[in-house]
Amino acid sequence: MIRTFQARLATLSNPSISLSRTFCRNHGSSITHVAGTGVMCSHLAVSTNTTTRNRIRTLWSDAVLSTKKCVPCNTKDLRTLTEEAANQLMPQVSGWDLVNDGGTLKLHRSWKVKTFTKGLEFFQEVANVAEAEGHHPDLHLVGWNNVKIDIWTHSVGGLTENDFILAAKVNGLDVQHLLS
Repeated sequence: MIRTFQARLATLSNPSISLSRTFCRNHGSSITHVAGTGVMCSHLAVSTNTTTRNRIRTLWSDAVLSTKKCVPCNTKDLRTLTEEAANQLMPQVSGWDLVNDGGTLKLHRSWKVKTFTKGLEFFQEVANVAEAEGHHPDLHLVGWNNVKIDIWTHSVGGLTENDFILAAKVNGLDVQHLLS
């Protein structure tokens, strides 16, 4: 995928467009900022369609998930994502797995922490983000050092964009000092 991304960037036909890339130190992903366009995204493509902004369009979203805010779960317009739509968002939440648990799609991720208390500190970091977003994951401390998180929208019985937003924000946490 990175080679495809680099190849597409190399085909930009407008030399006046300035691109800068920011790498996320913990996860190896990158965000590309397109100067003068207001476009910030994790995946770019070039289009010959002049209706797109400077012939650049995003493949998934104009804003990276971690910059978005979860919408209230009691919103009437909140619908579950199809498996196809969820698979399209998966590259934006590196390290997470898409699992089907008895017909319910969920995001799942595991970490190993240094100690039991480091696991509790990890959960506190995640809880702070979850409270700020009003979207709460299932947290599991298995054994003394295995941290597992399942994210899905209980109120609709499946995955919504909220789940991907929360997963992206969890990915952005500075928790390396807690991990083994």
